[in-house]
Amino acid sequence: MVDPATGETFDEAPDQRPEELDAVVGRAHESWRGWRADPAARTGALLAAADAVEAAGADLAPLLTREQGKPLAESYAEVARTAARLRYFAELTAPEPQPIADGRPLRSEVRWRSLGPVAAIVPWNFPLQLASAKIAPALAAGNTVVLKPSPCTPLATRLLGTVMSAALPADVLTIVTGREPLGARLASHPGIRHVTFTGSVPIGRAVAEGAAASLARVTLELGGNDAAILLDDVNVERIADRLFWAAFRNCGQVCMAVKRVYAPARLYSRVVEALAQRAKAVVVGAGLDPGTRLGPVVNASQLAGVEHRTGRALADGARVAAGGHRLDRPGYFFAPTILAAVPAHSQVVTEEQFGPVLPVLPYRSLDEAVDAANGTCFGLGGSVWATDLDRAEAVADRLECGTVWINHHAELSLAQPFAGIKASGVGVAGGPWGLYGNLRPFVVHRPEEV
Repeated sequence: MVDPATGETFDEAPDQRPEELDAVVGRAHESWRGWRADPAARTGALLAAADAVEAAGADLAPLLTREQGKPLAESYAEVARTAARLRYFAELTAPEPQPIADGRPLRSEVRWRSLGPVAAIVPWNFPLQLASAKIAPALAAGNTVVLKPSPCTPLATRLLGTVMSAALPADVLTIVTGREPLGARLASHPGIRHVTFTGSVPIGRAVAEGAAASLARVTLELGGNDAAILLDDVNVERIADRLFWAAFRNCGQVCMAVKRVYAPARLYSRVVEALAQRAKAVVVGAGLDPGTRLGPVVNASQLAGVEHRTGRALADGARVAAGGHRLDRPGYFFAPTILAAVPAHSQVVTEEQFGPVLPVLPYRSLDEAVDAANGTCFGLGGSVWATDLDRAEAVADRLECGTVWINHHAELSLAQPFAGIKASGVGVAGGPWGLYGNLRPFVVHRPEEV
């Protein structure tokens, strides 16, 4: 594994062969028989696993920062969120059997059953948090899990698996690591009954195609190109910090980050300047350094992609208000970048840049801004920023996405559903919806008399 703050290799993870999956999935199927049968034991085991994760924070967080790059405080927050999600689903009330009143002389009832072994495939931007978002509801529902992390960030996830497995029965949770075709083989394995994936749109399509071979259920949380629309009554200075960090947290490597800002023409220069001031002032450095607020991007490929999209924007006529270049130091650092006067057709607007680059675009009418926000293939999230909250909510209702925030962005409750539309995903995660996504209805009809 390569430390993105230095560009140097510091460790390695096993590169498991795809043919090893048969045995892994077989053991997951065997352990499912006992795990699904005892809800009280599941609750106790998941609560114990949450305690173990919390206790291991001093080991998990620095390792996560070392392989992913984010500031250490953010890694500790990710560990805490992981433990919190395990507790939430451990304590979530299982759905009760539901009688069916259909006028027939039968006692009919809908019950809920687990699915079987679940394949979870997790990206590199939030390895622990997104692992728990898949592990927790699947295990709480009575399934077993085979989880594959990104080959860019396997180490902290392997440690998470070790920590959790000490509180779980054998083979209820298995972590497998390696490069392709390991993930493709896992998604298409005939013993897997549910495939849950977070990542890019092209790989999500490939995962869905693989899962179709065995008709496994799929949940796909894919890319985002979230727009933030600022209304003409917004207090620019009051919201500038929140807006900046909604775009640049985790170096912009967040699926639901703000990736486009639409500002009214009369406030446009003030918005660009406020964001540029913050981009120029933020401390960029290694995640393990206490003063760092913004770390590197995750690897050389990601850095090259950010640089390419920025260069294309400049060639299209965009102006750099802040940043716009790699930093001259070891590691994969790109200066926090604010782009002004970006043409609407530029790649940095129409595609997901997934890095520390933010285009700011002016608009003349609110209809124009809403049409532009909705005018991509993505539909993950969006936000509206204003002083008049009723007006902001009316605009929010016009956005074509799964979640809209007003005067903030990308803040999720464990209890809420999370889902995208269009190319941003299929299925629902989070809250009770996430639990139901890991269950299937089972109907029993019983006559009133023999």
